[in-house]
Amino acid sequence: MGNTPSSQKISAQDRAILEMKVQRDKLHQYQKRITLITDRETAIARECLSRGDRSKALLALRRKKYQESLLAKTDAQLEQLQRLTSDVEFAAVQKDVIYGLQQGTKVLKQIHAEMGGIENVEKLMGESADAIAYQKEISEMLGGQMSNEDEDEVEDELDALQREVNGVKEPEVPMLPEAPDTELETEDSQNAQAERRKARARERAKEQSTAPAAEPMLA
Repeated sequence: MGNTPSSQKISAQDRAILEMKVQRDKLHQYQKRITLITDRETAIARECLSRGDRSKALLALRRKKYQESLLAKTDAQLEQLQRLTSDVEFAAVQKDVIYGLQQGTKVLKQIHAEMGGIENVEKLMGESADAIAYQKEISEMLGGQMSNEDEDEVEDELDALQREVNGVKEPEVPMLPEAPDTELETEDSQNAQAERRKARARERAKEQSTAPAAEPMLA
């Protein structure tokens, strides 16, 4: 008797490769859609800065950073899984692959939840009670998802955008700088940036310590 479709078994490795392909296809679809949203979030941040609302501009850029980090995290994870599934000793890494695919599914669900449409993005600069409640919800969610490094990068982007809105040009670099001076300028710039980031970290820690505690739930 020849092999029939019902007698041909699909291996665990085949299933993992198929699931990984499905996840990667979804990720590529999400990347295109998220780009439209993150572009609008940058525009909203610029609009908010132009009218002096730095807090809403910061929120828009924080949400953008979070969404971009989700995409990058999933892409890196899928690349690692691709290497594992091509391993000739698949049985030895099967548990890792299955766990990785499960985590990938969870992150893809998070990414999908972020694609609520442009109408939700517009709420980031709204003044209505509904928009303010949405802004508070997003801010609280991001507080538990973003690292200090992420927050620093967002602050740097906000500062650069503020300079752009104010029409402040970046300082020009001399065409033929002396090597020692260039090294000193670079070191001074790095030290200044490090000090700014430390100050921001202290400010965030202070805000967290002074935040009101949640009221206990009544039985």
